[in-house]
Amino acid sequence: MNDHQTIATHSGSFHADDVFGVGVLMGVFPSHTLVRTRNNALIETADFAVDVGGLWDVETGRFDHHQRGFNGARSPRSVDGVETPGVGYASAGLVWSAYGEAYVQALAARSGYALEAQAPAEIARSVDASLVQYLDIVDTGQGDVAPGIFGLSALIAQLNTHWMEEQGQDGAAKAQAQEDRFREAVAITRTFLDRAIVKKISQIRAMDIVRQSPRLLDGQVLHLLEGGMPWTRVVLDEMPDVRFVIYPDSDGAQYQVKTVPVEAGSFVAKLDLPASWAGLRDQELAAVTGVADSVFCHSNLFIGGARSLEGATRLAEIALRP
Repeated sequence: MNDHQTIATHSGSFHADDVFGVGVLMGVFPSHTLVRTRNNALIETADFAVDVGGLWDVETGRFDHHQRGFNGARSPRSVDGVETPGVGYASAGLVWSAYGEAYVQALAARSGYALEAQAPAEIARSVDASLVQYLDIVDTGQGDVAPGIFGLSALIAQLNTHWMEEQGQDGAAKAQAQEDRFREAVAITRTFLDRAIVKKISQIRAMDIVRQSPRLLDGQVLHLLEGGMPWTRVVLDEMPDVRFVIYPDSDGAQYQVKTVPVEAGSFVAKLDLPASWAGLRDQELAAVTGVADSVFCHSNLFIGGARSLEGATRLAEIALRP
């Protein structure tokens, strides 16, 4: 994957699907030449052709979806027991389906993140479900997932040059301006893509840390040694007895006591903090709880805290009483 590659895509106005597809290949093949053209001879000699060329053939690096009879799509899905056709591919999805895992691996290697063998495929699937398929939906007219200019596809489109900018320019100047904007769009898109991947990597790594964290008070309280990491999914799926999670806040000045929701995304807790604590702070809360270093309890009873781990653990212990 270190050999120099030529990546071709169409010239003129660009869209999110060609921007994304080219950006992925740039990440997998850092030594490359970009050619934006509609000249068939140049396209045919390129190692990759994205959104142009009239052919979908992974083996020869062809990722177009405009040809007659194209019906490439993701696998069907089952929604509430009803099989639903998978989202049809545009060039973004075609490239990602072939090189998404390689892009994840390349980013992880550059960033120094160690991944288990199955992680790149899991991350690639997640990114397709949360990002790439929506680029395809918009590009192919399957739907308008974000009306107006609120959405990555629409925002990328705003980066194209317009007629006022092109006034007085000859063909070469216009082409250079369009390529500059295209490269800007690729850089922006890859920034969002990379952040999404790194976030998924952090979630995977957090899962192992959460699983290995100590359990207190007969297994009903989970103690995370670090704050800020996602824990809800692991606790709900694997730790049915846990009612509270204790972790240090971002500056280490206190320990939070957080309730566990009944399901992901819910504001209903398996067990609230005591109603008598609602909205109290410092001495007022300490007087009610008997925990001298109490700091606060939210009025909605989903989070409280103390200055020490011992204090936070004591708050959780009191909250667990029948």
